[in-house]
Amino acid sequence: MKKRWSVLAALFLTAGLTACAGTGAEQTQSAAEPPSAVETEVQTENQAEAQTGTPEETVSASGEGEMDTAKPQEDRAGNPITVPEEVNSIISLAPATTQILCDLGLADKIVAVDTNSPQYAEELTEDVMQFDMMEPDLEQILNAQPDIIFVSNMSSQGGDDIFKSVRDAGICVAEIPTSNSIEDVKEDVRFTADCVGMPEEGAELVADMEKVIDEVSAIGQNIEEKKTVLFEISPVPYLYSFGTGVYLNEMIELIGAQNVLADQEGWISVTEESAVSADPDVILTSDNFSNEDPVTEILGRTGWENVTAVKNGQVAYIDNAASSLPNHHIVDALKEMAKAIYPEEYAGLE
Repeated sequence: MKKRWSVLAALFLTAGLTACAGTGAEQTQSAAEPPSAVETEVQTENQAEAQTGTPEETVSASGEGEMDTAKPQEDRAGNPITVPEEVNSIISLAPATTQILCDLGLADKIVAVDTNSPQYAEELTEDVMQFDMMEPDLEQILNAQPDIIFVSNMSSQGGDDIFKSVRDAGICVAEIPTSNSIEDVKEDVRFTADCVGMPEEGAELVADMEKVIDEVSAIGQNIEEKKTVLFEISPVPYLYSFGTGVYLNEMIELIGAQNVLADQEGWISVTEESAVSADPDVILTSDNFSNEDPVTEILGRTGWENVTAVKNGQVAYIDNAASSLPNHHIVDALKEMAKAIYPEEYAGLE
């Protein structure tokens, strides 16, 4: 449990303290950073999509509305890549990406993963190789001869491209920085699916996301009395949460509530004193590593007795994997959050 906490803590600390640099296994762009060239390009594409339709549906020489099957020429970090026409052997060094690949039905093509992926992807074969995402064995990776490797920045905290020898060997290394917005999460899913030649299936995963988001948004926009919410990523004494510029904050707003830390940006350490003084109406937690029963722990905290959420018993656990891995499963967390914050309003949400 402690090892798992250290990895997850590193993931969220990375999310809050690093910008888009290097290659590794769970990268985030700091919310305090100005938009990069890649972000600007994505925003421009999104504006164009609002007028002309989604990028998956294009007019080709063979007909209208056909799915664009061209492989990406840049990864999500803006690095030029050459994706093989056929992808039959995959290494995934990011749990969020591993889940996407498994949900695309490609578990049997995954030859290696990071050591955290198996706990989030039961479909993986028992003999799949595992690498420490912080120090992957490059020799073994080269020997595995994958067609493509999916990474993000947990494997290169120093900023160096530790996969240079792999790239130089002609293997496609595709970097997917951990996204801070729901829209970017959708793009990550599409990108992964496009790389493995399954754009239609990727589009379906995104469409399913959008269906849930639209359903929640339709209810949330009509909620007038907004509850305030504190979402604990880790508990006291190392309380960690987020402000604006994080997809979880977007989710709170979609539901019709307000993040008590919305006056701050990105992933943040929070003092116990400031959390208590914020007096949230609801406290959510995804802590599954430090306490067997995180809800009971919060309700029993000394000095929190007069916090509205504690006083009224409005404390709920949100699935850790669904809320912490930025892929299409965030909508599972969205539904849990909605029902926890406004149980009556979202009673009919399936």
